[in-house]
This record gives sequence, structure tokens and C-alpha cells, in this order.
Amino acid sequence: MKKIKSLVFVLLCILLVNCKTEKHQFPTDKRYWNLEDYKSAVLHLNFGYEPDEKLPSFNDPETRIIVEKLTDPQNFKIVLDDNELGIKHRNDIAEKFFLEWKGMTDIYTATDRKDKYLYEKEMIAVWQFGLGLQLRYFKLGNDQIKESADDPNSARVQNNINSNVNTLIENYLFYIDEINNEKAFSDQGIAKLVEGIDTYFPELINLYPDANFYPLKTKAELMLKKSESENIKKSLTNIIALINSKTEKVQ
Repeated sequence: MKKIKSLVFVLLCILLVNCKTEKHQFPTDKRYWNLEDYKSAVLHLNFGYEPDEKLPSFNDPETRIIVEKLTDPQNFKIVLDDNELGIKHRNDIAEKFFLEWKGMTDIYTATDRKDKYLYEKEMIAVWQFGLGLQLRYFKLGNDQIKESADDPNSARVQNNINSNVNTLIENYLFYIDEINNEKAFSDQGIAKLVEGIDTYFPELINLYPDANFYPLKTKAELMLKKSESENIKKSLTNIIALINSKTEKVQ
């Protein structure tokens, strides 16, 4: 009887160990993660950890690679930037990546008792992944609209394209909105937040120079007044100036 109990104990230990290590079995050896990899990883990261258990982070040498893989834009660029593939196929892939990214935005939002973000760098990296992805997703969608239209220059087609661009701009406002939570970031977090503004917002504005950037300009001006960070103020000032330069050319 003792032998049976000992055997059961050993089996339980093995199962517990396997369950514990399975949480960290992400495909980190793969050069690029595909959609199936993302589905599995996002599910794990959202629901596979206890509330008091540490998530993979940039600061942890053992789990850093997980976050790097999760937020690596090359995972979607390798497909979406491949002009040898059809627009419809790439747009379908972009949409699926977009849905996975929406699930990613819930992973690293926890705060401590002082209302400070516990995973600020990881959270911002996820958002930046989404900014780069959306630039391609919406462009591919608009390219597909024009490709499938009888008259790509018709008012109806242009209205659909403008509507999509407006939605993209509105989505970008959510990133700027994090300035409202400026006190939840450390100096390193602020620097990472600014990096996203400096990198992706000029890309957006230069990609659609004739778009209606009034909502973005208004938001940037409000955040410029509210922010206490000189680095954030500098980035917002540059964005406002870039929008103004595009508006002047149109006029």
C-alpha cells in the first residue's frame, strides 16, 4: 500500500512540474511566429497565469525572449510586406493578426497599489506592435477596395477609403490617450511611450498627408497642455508641426 501511495505521489509531482513548465513552452526557437503561435501565446498569457504570478518581461533574462517574440513586428511584416502575395490574402492575414493584437492589449495592464504600471515597457511594446500592424492592415484593406471596385476613382470608393483612414486615426488616439496616465509610468516608461510617438505617428501622417488629422491635432494639443514631461511635450509639438505642414500644402 505504501508503494502505491509513493507511486501516486511521484506521478502527481511529475504532473505538477509539467503543468508548471508548460506555461513557458512558447515557440521561442522559431524565427517568426505565425497566427497559430499567437493564438496559443495570447491565450496562455491572458489565462495561464495566476494573479500573483509574474508574467514574462523584458527584465527577466529567462522570459525576455517571450516578450521579444510576442512584440516582434517582423512576424507580420514577413507576410504583409511581401508583394509577391495577393492583396486579399495579405489583408485576410492582417485582419487575423489585428484580432490577436486586440487580445494582446489586455495582458500587461496591471498596476500596483501606487497605481504604477507593473509591466510598462511590455504594455507599450504591445501597443507599438499594434501601431505598425494597423498601418499595413488599413492600407491593405483600402488597396483591396480599389482593386475590387469597378471604378476605383468613384466617390463611393473614396468615401469608404476615407472612412477607413479616419478609423485608423481614431485608433491611434488611444496611444496618445496613455499620456493621461503619465503618473503611472517611470522615466523609462515615458521614454518608451515617446519612442512610439516619434516613430509611428509621422509614418501615419506621411502615409495619408491629405487625411483629416484635426482629431489627432486636437488631442495632441490637449495632451501638450496636460503633460508634465518635457520629452512628451517635444514629441507632441513635432506631431502638431508636421500636421500643420501638411495642412498648409493642401491649402
